[in-house]
Amino acid sequence: MNLGIVYATLAYVAWGLFPLYFHQLAGIPALEVVVHRTVWSLVFVLGVLLVRRHWSWMRALRPRVLGAFALSALLLSGNWLTYVWAVQNQHVVDASLGYFILPLINVAMGFVFLHERPRPGQWLAVAVAAAGVLWLTVQTGRLPWISLVLALSFGFYGLLRKVASLGALEGLALETMLLAPLGLGALAWWSAQGQGVLVQGDASSIAWLLLAGPLTAIPLLLFAAGARRIPLTTLGILQYISPTLQFALGVWIFHEPFQMARLAGFVLIWAALGVYSVEGWMAARRKGH
Repeated sequence: MNLGIVYATLAYVAWGLFPLYFHQLAGIPALEVVVHRTVWSLVFVLGVLLVRRHWSWMRALRPRVLGAFALSALLLSGNWLTYVWAVQNQHVVDASLGYFILPLINVAMGFVFLHERPRPGQWLAVAVAAAGVLWLTVQTGRLPWISLVLALSFGFYGLLRKVASLGALEGLALETMLLAPLGLGALAWWSAQGQGVLVQGDASSIAWLLLAGPLTAIPLLLFAAGARRIPLTTLGILQYISPTLQFALGVWIFHEPFQMARLAGFVLIWAALGVYSVEGWMAARRKGH
């Protein structure tokens, strides 16, 4: 279990530090970054599968599975695009909010789509978080759309992957395989037009983009290894490492504006997460007894 905690913690720390990486690519359009991330992730994942000689899962692919993963691939690419755009346009704090509310979105989705019955404490957490989102909407005069797009896209993505038949590595391989033709077509088109990093960029920019492959796949593999070894409750508490680091980077490293009036909304959401975590821990203890 201790090893599982280490794996999961490393995964969440890596995801929490992602803004530092995407900030290095601030001069490259977000769509181009996502295209490169897709292509180089596929190259890296195929390399891992080749080393492990792990291809048997491809024999189980059926039209229904391919359809489900085509949808999850679209959700994942939309999530990536929104996140990269947010980092490049000084909205790291808004992105962190999306991942703070994600666990509570998952509770609501479990109720609606999987007919799960959330406990009263979980409903209380969802209600308090909703109050926080409402407060932020009133303060800014608009919905916190970046946060909601990130939370909902990844929430639906997680829902699809929860009922899918493939593991983390195989799933990412299939998703990037399905997206790769579009990505390679875009790279070929930009290059033919004399545009894009591959034609106009320097060696440093290309090297940063090539890093997207391992930086995408390795945290996912660490997470999968950790999730197999530790209880879901422990995983649920560790997941706050990622948005906490993102929030800290946005405020203290990137010096994004953060008005005190918005703090009340964040405090409500943090309180909701506190209720959610304590309630989950107490429910796990009761079950243990």
